[in-house]
Amino acid sequence: MKLSLVELATVAPRGDKPQALQHAVNAARQAEDLGYHRIWYAEHHDSASTASSAPEILIALAARTTSRIRVGSGAVLLNHYSPYKVAETFLQLEALAPGRIDLGLGRATAGPVVDLALRRDRDVPPADDFAEQVQEVLAHFNSHFPADHPFARLNPAAGLASRPEVWILGSSGTSARMAGELGLGYAFAGFINPDGAPRALQRHGAFSAPVANGSAGGLGILSVSAVVADTDAEARRLNWSRTALMARLARQGTAAQVPTVEEAERELSQDQKDTLTVITDGRWPRQLAGSPQTVRDQLEQMTKGTGVEEVMVQDIIADPEARSHSRALLAQALDVTPAAPARSPS
Repeated sequence: MKLSLVELATVAPRGDKPQALQHAVNAARQAEDLGYHRIWYAEHHDSASTASSAPEILIALAARTTSRIRVGSGAVLLNHYSPYKVAETFLQLEALAPGRIDLGLGRATAGPVVDLALRRDRDVPPADDFAEQVQEVLAHFNSHFPADHPFARLNPAAGLASRPEVWILGSSGTSARMAGELGLGYAFAGFINPDGAPRALQRHGAFSAPVANGSAGGLGILSVSAVVADTDAEARRLNWSRTALMARLARQGTAAQVPTVEEAERELSQDQKDTLTVITDGRWPRQLAGSPQTVRDQLEQMTKGTGVEEVMVQDIIADPEARSHSRALLAQALDVTPAAPARSPS
């Protein structure tokens, strides 16, 4: 199984965003050394607990400090942006790190105020045209506009021998089918909708068109939240920070900060502390936590149930050192090895 990472640039308790961003860039080097296949950077806005609001900047920094690992977005929230600008940005990243850039596309609301702030034209109601936006990005990548289209003369990919891999990120069967029909890779957010993962990923495979838009076509990724420690008990304890953060977000909104384990222990009820962190009676948890062998066993069951060969881990762990240790333990448990170096930029 391939192992990948989605990096949120988690802001440590009493830490700051510059520190979190540096940890996020350093994570790419650690992930490469451990044998992770790819690292994606998230896009979150107006968030006190995460610092990654512009994944393309982190991608550029991470790509220049690594040589093998694939680097991408998890995801660019395309509903807020011009497809042409997104295409230009990621083609430029591909020019700087040929053969290693992933464009993960998604759509999400960051709340009415942030959504409004991100829009250029605030007098026109937003349109739900994600599928059309994705197809426009692909057309810019491959110069596939009809001859009479106003964008036909644009060629942002001129002079480039390769294109970024394109992925759709989602948590529903609708996005899975769209990715399949467009011949794109699909990454399912199992930490949002764990029960829907098998059906969505199998649906993506059922509708996958012949690969026409990059080597990600037809491929699937299961994304999960996971905490790994030396023992099951320690992993469950570290996971309390994520559980408490979710409760804080429900109360405080985007102002919520990541709590320490000690703060989480005081804030959580016993039922919350005992939240399931392994598959139980066939039901998948929203977050995995356990020793290396425990988490490996869970991931093997999940990949078997979805038919995918790659898992992508999200880990909200308060202490950066514990987070780094978790990633190392998981890589060792899954026996991943570093890939050969990609072609270097000229």
